[in-house]
Amino acid sequence: MIRYSQYLMPTTKETPSDAEVVSHRLMLRAGMIRKVASGIYNYLPAGLRVLRKVERIIREEMDRAGAQEVLMPTVVPSELWKESGRWDAYGKELLRFRDRADREFCLGPTHEEVITDLVRREVRSYRQLPLNLYQIQDKFRDEIRPRFGLMRGREFFMKDAYSFDADEEGAAESYRKMYEAYCRIFRRMGLSFRAVEADTGSIGGSSSHEFMVIADSGEDAIVSCEACSYAANTEKAECVPPAGASPVGEKEAGLPRKVATPGKRTIAEVSEFLGIDPSVLIKTLVFESDKGDAAVLVSGRYEVNEAKVKNLLGADWIRLAPEERILELTGAPSGYAGPVGLKLRLLADHSVRTIPAGATGANEKDAHLTDVVPGRDFSPEAYADLRLVTEGDRCPRCGGGLRFSRGIEVGHVFRLGTKYSKALSASYLDAGGKERPVVMGCYGIGVGRTAAAAIEQHNDADGIVWPISIAPFEVSVVPVNLKHEGIAGDFPGVPFATFARSLRIPLRRNLSLRSIRRESGTA
Repeated sequence: MIRYSQYLMPTTKETPSDAEVVSHRLMLRAGMIRKVASGIYNYLPAGLRVLRKVERIIREEMDRAGAQEVLMPTVVPSELWKESGRWDAYGKELLRFRDRADREFCLGPTHEEVITDLVRREVRSYRQLPLNLYQIQDKFRDEIRPRFGLMRGREFFMKDAYSFDADEEGAAESYRKMYEAYCRIFRRMGLSFRAVEADTGSIGGSSSHEFMVIADSGEDAIVSCEACSYAANTEKAECVPPAGASPVGEKEAGLPRKVATPGKRTIAEVSEFLGIDPSVLIKTLVFESDKGDAAVLVSGRYEVNEAKVKNLLGADWIRLAPEERILELTGAPSGYAGPVGLKLRLLADHSVRTIPAGATGANEKDAHLTDVVPGRDFSPEAYADLRLVTEGDRCPRCGGGLRFSRGIEVGHVFRLGTKYSKALSASYLDAGGKERPVVMGCYGIGVGRTAAAAIEQHNDADGIVWPISIAPFEVSVVPVNLKHEGIAGDFPGVPFATFARSLRIPLRRNLSLRSIRRESGTA
């Protein structure tokens, strides 16, 4: 037992200017964290107690689901990342360095390569499967813009688990167990959350779900159906292709006509100048990727979804082409690209298919084309869902209305398949003696981020209102004179409920002094 007067909990009334969200402000003011560098924090005793309670719940549910705890190194040799192909593909978030022997290493932001290497060395037979291993460990991602305290730091605590199965059926069962374990974890923490479909991103795999704590301050937009259980983040949310044929056909449109549009390069500028609706503008964006260059077409009323483009290309990375590259490929500055006569791979969103006779860039500075008919004047390689969902879109499952809300990602589960096991040759011998790759899953929870998300969801004008399961302290106050307006005369004029509220404690009137001592270990 530690006296409050001896406890390191330096509270403050002042809020640092760089604290942008509620959780960051309140954790600093409550003396739970202190900044060391951008995105890097000291965890003070009270803050660490919260993290340990979050970890305890996670451990109990991981163990209950049959996972086994291990601990992997923070420093990882480059050879493993090069085997998987992610050394160059991961980007600048991977902090790379060399040791005194000039060997390359990185600080692990995630551990798919390390755990797969461990399993390929130790697992030989189908009898050793299924296997699920997890760790709770410090990780580092060199975020370009760390912000929001523990919500998006560079160094952070994370639980990551990895399942290994003999086949897809077994992998689906492991995924189900982890999905249910995550639901139990966040319920036990008293959080209001939603599991939503998500893109697999740099981790890869066939499918994934994000666990989002519902909060207005959330960085991520969530789309959910008002009539069924469909939910997804905006990166993954599917857009229903427009139904029916275009009301205006090829026969009613003349041949493409070049129109001078001096200095008009944005959708708003061009549509106003030409006196047309943005929906009939064909926006052309040029992307670079490890699968080559491509032009992506979408109606001017929508935005291109880069994650969907990346998945359609089967690329490890994509990015918008820089200005000089656009000029080289199209012959014009950005804002004037168009599909007619363009010698590039063309991919079009479904919204382009039904444009009757649209306008688009002429691949010439200060010029656009009108009366451009898809299928006559240009032919995309494929039509696909390549745009971001918007207000007014319908549910892709039942056709119901969609609503938008904000959420904080606290957990993510992936079905990885054989992406890493094939790359790193992690295989086993089946019952017939045939060698097969193990089928993997991956499951992460941000420990500090979960604590911060709890504050974003549970606070009021007086500060943090912790769910009791992860509160740093649980205090029981036993009034010895319930008839008195105050508490035993020590706080005259202060009702018991008000006093308890000021201490941020649950009202537990049914405990005796002996039971309090027993709970605190002082009996």
